[in-house]
This record gives sequence, structure tokens and C-alpha cells, in this order.
Amino acid sequence: MMNTMMRPSYPLDLVAPFKAELTNAGFQELLTAEEVDKTLAEKGTTLVVINSVCGCAARNARPAAIDAIHNEKKPDRIMTVFAGYDVEAIATVRKHLLPYPPSSPAIALFKDGELVQMIERRHIEGRPAEMISAALKGAFDEFC
Repeated sequence: MMNTMMRPSYPLDLVAPFKAELTNAGFQELLTAEEVDKTLAEKGTTLVVINSVCGCAARNARPAAIDAIHNEKKPDRIMTVFAGYDVEAIATVRKHLLPYPPSSPAIALFKDGELVQMIERRHIEGRPAEMISAALKGAFDEFC
């Protein structure tokens, strides 16, 4: 059950179009701690996009992730969680991302429950979506 102190920072009407950009491309939302833990424990590969309201999510992270999943090799599962809105899920994802500090947007690739690739905001901000997509495709070719 969600802690009542954990409330979304943003209203749904603000985040809905940003969420839809990924879900319309086939990404599944992780909304609870249980969903995060269950999904990341599964065998195989899981891509998790930590979505955000910021401009670098719109210009760089979301377009890169959407482009990358069209690679010949791709993760078994493509998931998303929204920072500042999916409060319980994001807190749990961030536990799985340790020792990396909280970062949004961010893109993480897990294999058999282990983090194998992390693209933090500092690797997203100011870089073209094509460059980020190429890095993701390289990780998919290696781990998927």
C-alpha cells in the first residue's frame, strides 16, 4: 500500500501526454513497488525508461528509447515509470539502480535482474536522441 506521504508532484493532466508518448510506442507502465520488483526479477532483459516532464526527456530520452526498440535485438520487456508521478514505483526502481543517484530522465537496462547499462540524465541532456539511441542499440546488441 502506498505511503500517504508519497504524493505525486505533478497532476495527471500534465503528465498524461508524456506518459502516452511511450505507452503508445509499446512501453508498459510500472505503477507499484510490487510491479517493479516482479518485473525486474524476471529472467531476460528489461528496459526501464524513467520518464520526466523536463525538456531533455521530450527532445532526447523518449525519442531515443522509441527509436532504439526498433533494433534487431531488443529487450524482452520495455517498461516506463514517471518521476514525480508514479511515486511508489519510482522509489522502488531507484533502489534497483543503486549506487547511481536519482536521475530523471534516465534509461536502464537489466538482464536477469541485474543492472547492466545505465544512461543518466547527464548522458541525456545536451546529446541528440540519435546518439542516445545508438548507445542503447549497442547495449541491446551486447545483452539481449
